[in-house]
Amino acid sequence: MASLNRVAFFFCITNCITLRPYQDSNLSVIDNFIQGLYGIIALMYNLDLFKKEAKGAEEWLGKEYSQLHTGRANPALLDGVNVESYGSFQPLKNVSSISIEDPKTLRVIPWDKGLNKDIERSLHEANLGFSISVDDAGVRVIIPALTTETRTKLAKIAKERMEEARITVRKAREAVLSELKEQKLPEDTFARAKEEVQKLVDMANNTLEALFNRKESDILN
Repeated sequence: MASLNRVAFFFCITNCITLRPYQDSNLSVIDNFIQGLYGIIALMYNLDLFKKEAKGAEEWLGKEYSQLHTGRANPALLDGVNVESYGSFQPLKNVSSISIEDPKTLRVIPWDKGLNKDIERSLHEANLGFSISVDDAGVRVIIPALTTETRTKLAKIAKERMEEARITVRKAREAVLSELKEQKLPEDTFARAKEEVQKLVDMANNTLEALFNRKESDILN
């Protein structure tokens, strides 16, 4: 609430709004004006919060999908792998280069050749279902071809991840509407606010749906 009040204050200052109740009869007009202005600012403030939450859900889903393999080599498949290096665990990508050797193979070259065995062990412990081999150049990660059954399971997982992201969007919507309701806005202002929030919800869900459709197509084809 304090942040919202500061937004309202600076909005008034930057727009040079001066209210001068010359007559008592003007007080109700001014009061209505202030309520309307406050309602607009409250809506703008909460819509901005919702957009950030929706963007976060979209980015989370994209990251989850990048780690869901489709039978093709992709360095992002190893993003969740951590390697013990000099007494602490580091993301694999921080201690090595990861490149695509061929459509089914990733090549991991550690900055320190002494980490080869540690990287091999970490990849096995990650239980990603990949074949791992070590040679003089580093570590090769071979991505197995997907069976029809595996593709179906992965498509199901992809849909579950999308639903999780949609739940985040829905919770953000509920939080925004709850906050706006507490502002005791005029009925027509609150109705317009709900419409604007729903438009953003629909846009966010459409984006999540598009991400899922692309991932599902990659998995099944």
